[in-house]
Amino acid sequence: MTKNNPNSGFKSLLEILLVSTRLGFTSFGGPTAHLGYFYEEYVRRRKWLDEKSYADLVALAQFLPGPASSQVGIGIGVMRAGILGGVVSFLGFTLPSVVALILFAILLTEFEINHVGWIHGLKIVAVVVVAHAIMGMAKKLTPDLKRKAIALFALITTLIWQTAFTQVGVILIAALMGFLLFKHQQEKEEVRSFFPIAKSVSIISLLLFFALLFLLPIIKEVTGSDWIAMFDSFYRSGSLVFGGGHVVLPLLEQELVPTGWMSEETFLAGYGAAQAVPGPLFTFAAYLGAVLNGWQGGLLATIAIFLPAFLLIIGTLPFWDQLRNNRKIKEAIMGVNAAVVGILISAFYHPIWTSSILSPGDFAFAAILYSMLVYWKLPPWIVVLTGVIGGLLMSLI
Repeated sequence: MTKNNPNSGFKSLLEILLVSTRLGFTSFGGPTAHLGYFYEEYVRRRKWLDEKSYADLVALAQFLPGPASSQVGIGIGVMRAGILGGVVSFLGFTLPSVVALILFAILLTEFEINHVGWIHGLKIVAVVVVAHAIMGMAKKLTPDLKRKAIALFALITTLIWQTAFTQVGVILIAALMGFLLFKHQQEKEEVRSFFPIAKSVSIISLLLFFALLFLLPIIKEVTGSDWIAMFDSFYRSGSLVFGGGHVVLPLLEQELVPTGWMSEETFLAGYGAAQAVPGPLFTFAAYLGAVLNGWQGGLLATIAIFLPAFLLIIGTLPFWDQLRNNRKIKEAIMGVNAAVVGILISAFYHPIWTSSILSPGDFAFAAILYSMLVYWKLPPWIVVLTGVIGGLLMSLI
């Protein structure tokens, strides 16, 4: 439970905006690092909530599809100043990287710099970042042979049948496998917490989440609007991602590249650039939307991909105790988490590896960048800058 009462006044909202915006400018390193930044700022320094409440909120964000760090930030804002506090917290944390990636997309399209060497360097950075994510997630989410087998099933299936619907089917099958294979393997302890949201508001949020998920494809077909089609693609990707920002890559790639909306090279250049900015990796959508339809498209894509996360966190906070203490739900999630590893490895091979590592020199450079990130533990922005400079130099040799 929080140590202070929520305050929805202007002063509290301004405080949330200032603190979250500073985090949005400085939080490099991906979702795990973001959670560390949040803990230091919100729990230890400002004491907006205690450690137990923070752990509860992180557990909920990991349970839901979507960007975990963004959902935790939204949840903290809600606990501090109600739903409006959640909106303000989200805007502060997200807008810095959204603006940076929209500007990068405009630069890329206006000056047609897709084929310059530093873009290839960014693609190699993408290889390194995803490889690092795979290593960490596999260690945590597939610790035994059963879960390794589920990951292998997900890997093979998504490699052979490369569609967005395949990934959704794999997640559902993995949930069923988790329920069948992992009975009675969870901790017995039950935990309780409090989140200040009316259940009626939560139910409306959940109904809106599912209504948009099922109605947007119909509206797209009826209207034939490119804008609605784009909103539908990004909303669906944001709704079906388990495992954080890196796992959204294959979903977005399947939505945009095979349909001819953009080339693989342009797609991966943006993914590499997304590693250079702080904040949530889901802001990659801002780059993609801006490539498709300018800055307006960037803003629309950002709203579409984050809207499911916002609706889900608001919709589930009051019901979280019942969900996380349900044995069957716990079992299913164990299977889903293992499948996420397999899906990520599949995306690592194609399109990331096949489009980026084209020569022994590329592989050697990727090994250097990986060592900088993992072994020397240099800040991600230094790794990205090295990738840009190295890619440019390699193109001149």
